[in-house]
Amino acid sequence: MTQDLARIRAFVQVFDAGGFSSAARQFGRSKALLSKYVTDLEDYLGVRLMNRTTRKLSLTEAGEAYYREASSLLQQLDDLDATITDQTSEPRGAVRVSAPRNFGESTLAPAIFEFLKKCPKVSLDLRLEDRYVDLVDEGVDVALRISTLADSSLIARKIADMHVVVSASPDFLNSIEVPKHPEDLRHLPCIVDVNLQGQSNWRFTEGGKTISVPVNGPVRVNSPLAARTAAVMGLGFVVLPSYLAEPKVASGELVPVLVDFLPTGQTLQAVYPHRRHLAGKVRALIDHLVDWFSVHPIS
Repeated sequence: MTQDLARIRAFVQVFDAGGFSSAARQFGRSKALLSKYVTDLEDYLGVRLMNRTTRKLSLTEAGEAYYREASSLLQQLDDLDATITDQTSEPRGAVRVSAPRNFGESTLAPAIFEFLKKCPKVSLDLRLEDRYVDLVDEGVDVALRISTLADSSLIARKIADMHVVVSASPDFLNSIEVPKHPEDLRHLPCIVDVNLQGQSNWRFTEGGKTISVPVNGPVRVNSPLAARTAAVMGLGFVVLPSYLAEPKVASGELVPVLVDFLPTGQTLQAVYPHRRHLAGKVRALIDHLVDWFSVHPIS
């Protein structure tokens, strides 16, 4: 059985690497041994799997079918090995995490650095940026996102409840008629954060239904922190996540409005690619964040 797996793995490795020489260098095995394993596999199956020339290696029709099943089988076996190892060993290795900049700096950093103290064999590559990150293309293990899950190729776990706040400065509110309904914002200056889901279409709830209100104003910016500053300086209304709004509300620099119409159900999520096996270091990090934010709720 071990010999059979070695032949199958050699076949997959050679094709993945683009040739015998490349596979030998990449996987630390001799070119002669890889060639022998592939030839033995073809002899055992009674079919040619690869077309070999000095310039190019390609799969036969039978080889393509065998490669699909063989690579899937090997992935399942590797996943099974990793699952058992993860259950019996301390988390270790590099983890690449993506999160919104302001949330990462103000709220996530203490939680995630506490995890590193608990798991000293884990190293962290923390990417804080206010843009949509393609996890697969950019090699990100897990992203922390404040939203609802939209990409069906990803799976998510809820970390904590969150909410948003609509607010403006006291001086600005004294200069206008304070809105009593979200529709009133159509005709009032609003600060648009282009990173916000929906951008200039702000979402509210009324009678259990979602309503979308188009807004406009003197400022469009791709930073919630800058949007907050604009609101504090009296340029209009702003929608902010609670962790950014609450300090300014507490200091009296911002005043919440339309509190009865704010949407609920928004959450902080850990989002990761849809794989059969979630690495133990990533699972341990997500478990830690769930525990952390249950003790330190996001305001």
